[in-house]
Amino acid sequence: MHLFFYLKVRNEFYKDTQGVILVYDVGQRDSFDALDAWLAEMKQELGPHGNMENIIFVVCANKIDCTKHRYVDESEGRLWAESKGFLYFETSAQTGEGINEMFQTFYVSIVDLCENGGKRPTTNSSTSFTKEQADTIRRIRNSKDSWDMLGVKPGASRDEVNKAYRKLAVLLHPDKCVAPGSEDAFKAVVNARTALLKNVK
Repeated sequence: MHLFFYLKVRNEFYKDTQGVILVYDVGQRDSFDALDAWLAEMKQELGPHGNMENIIFVVCANKIDCTKHRYVDESEGRLWAESKGFLYFETSAQTGEGINEMFQTFYVSIVDLCENGGKRPTTNSSTSFTKEQADTIRRIRNSKDSWDMLGVKPGASRDEVNKAYRKLAVLLHPDKCVAPGSEDAFKAVVNARTALLKNVK
């Protein structure tokens, strides 16, 4: 009953929305995982004529002061946000870190939105990476073993391992991929290939 009540209150705010701040707790993975559900709810409430492309979205990775219990690192949060064209900030409500910068950017972006006829201004940001690159980095991050990381079946031949590695290396090499987490993903792929080739004939 409480969830239903809160939805009835929330859905009144979705119409004519110009800006959204999505906040998750870096020490609570489920709060990060819930971001997709919040977006899905908003899309549903806006209906078929709603346009989320013309809304300013800011993602706040909050409680960064609690580094001992951080379960969502910056590169993962930034990748999720920037792959959707959202602004991203590392914040701490307790210390105030990042809060002023976030609100100033949010405010200026909404003013720009209004001055641009309600359309999100095009930005020349560094988010020049593809959905394939973002999805691949997420997949590698969540891989359970080296086979899974390279996207080959256990028992694959040396040629199959090398072919899979080359494809990923071209996609993720830090010189060509600016997606957050690409460097770590590339290193993970190199290590996975090395580990597999030791045991593959």
